[in-house]
Amino acid sequence: MLAAAFREAGFEDFRFMARLLLADALGVEPGEIVLNPDREIGSAMEALGPALARALSGEPLTRIAGRRSFYGRDFRVTPDVLDPRPETELLVEEMLKRLAGQRSPRLLDLGTGSGAILLTLLAEIPQATGVAVDVSPAALAVARANAEALGVANRVAFHEEDLFAGVIGLFDAILSNPPYIPSAELAGLEPAVRDFDPALALDGGLDGLDFYRRIAAGARAFLAPGGWLGVEVGAGQADDVSALFGAAGFHDFFVRTDLAGHARHVFCRG
Repeated sequence: MLAAAFREAGFEDFRFMARLLLADALGVEPGEIVLNPDREIGSAMEALGPALARALSGEPLTRIAGRRSFYGRDFRVTPDVLDPRPETELLVEEMLKRLAGQRSPRLLDLGTGSGAILLTLLAEIPQATGVAVDVSPAALAVARANAEALGVANRVAFHEEDLFAGVIGLFDAILSNPPYIPSAELAGLEPAVRDFDPALALDGGLDGLDFYRRIAAGARAFLAPGGWLGVEVGAGQADDVSALFGAAGFHDFFVRTDLAGHARHVFCRG
């Protein structure tokens, strides 16, 4: 029934979507649906109707389920936080390479949202500690819940601040996936982003570069010697962001492309 509904609505990945929706209603992992296709689903039928209607209206399945798999771990997501995308996993992957060999690095995540970036790094580096900064108290509540669920809450401090305000000390890595959509382009975003991600996490100002300017102006004061700054950027922004950071005194630039070949992350040292 579910797969047929998605197929009739024109979804190419209709079987995958049906499996995710059913797994969420049953409270199991999607793989269990494949391994046990004959399981009883009566208990889930009441929840499936509204969930199916939401999915067919265009609401992302991660929003319906309230969770996103990121770097092999489950993260709670709510309307208050950006739904972390697979390409952001590459930011984590690349920073892990740069932190290799450091026993207890100190990390700073600007605009943490769900906490996916920082909390994943803390989970991957058992002796690391971090500071998660976000201007939204609702987003920080989500990040705190995710930190507790992942067992890293004792190694992270949460700050309700605007970027570097209130931040103290030096960090071996500063990371951010800041808002980078030009304000005039917000209305033209695909509905799954425009209608379900918080505008606070999307709007990067007139040219989309407002937050990179602010990061460039403040980050060097908080980077430990040899430390790395790593940010995600929007389509076509890597050169402009690199130029902003270069003008602020950063060096040793590296640009990581995503799986589609787009320049997606900028790394540099201060």
